Amino acid sequence: MRRLVVLRHAKSAWPEGVPDYRRPLNDRGRRDAPAVGKWLAEHVEGIDLALVSPATRTRQTWELAAAQLPTVPPTTFDEQLYGEGAESILTVLGSVPDTARTVLLIGHNPDLEDVVETLTGTRPEFKTAALAVLTWPGKHLTTSARSSRLARTETIRG
Repeated sequence: MRRLVVLRHAKSAWPEGVPDYRRPLNDRGRRDAPAVGKWLAEHVEGIDLALVSPATRTRQTWELAAAQLPTVPPTTFDEQLYGEGAESILTVLGSVPDTARTVLLIGHNPDLEDVVETLTGTRPEFKTAALAVLTWPGKHLTTSARSSRLARTETIRG
């Protein structure tokens, strides 16, 4: 069984004059991100790979969440995960090695909702610090339409 955990970044600030790519987490986001890490540590055993948008708010979400994990997995920051659309994210997911049985994807809306809908046929609402756990039978992470099952959704608050 393969797993993909799709996570929207924690709540970000909107400082004047700061471009979207550089927006940091706000106070709530800095509380929620460690709570996400605790949730992952309790409910998702053995993350093999983290794929993270390089935007400031996603990096900060990952840093605060990863600090709560027993082991931090290898992490890839990929520009294709920032505002390039669901097809771009699916391309990145299609290149995940078969050795990565559980993958964490941290990105942005609406792209994440589009990805989950494509893979499962279900479109959960992704508020900040919300996640979805998708599963596949077999040894390959498949990115074709409706190839996975939506096993769980959560919105984490700290």
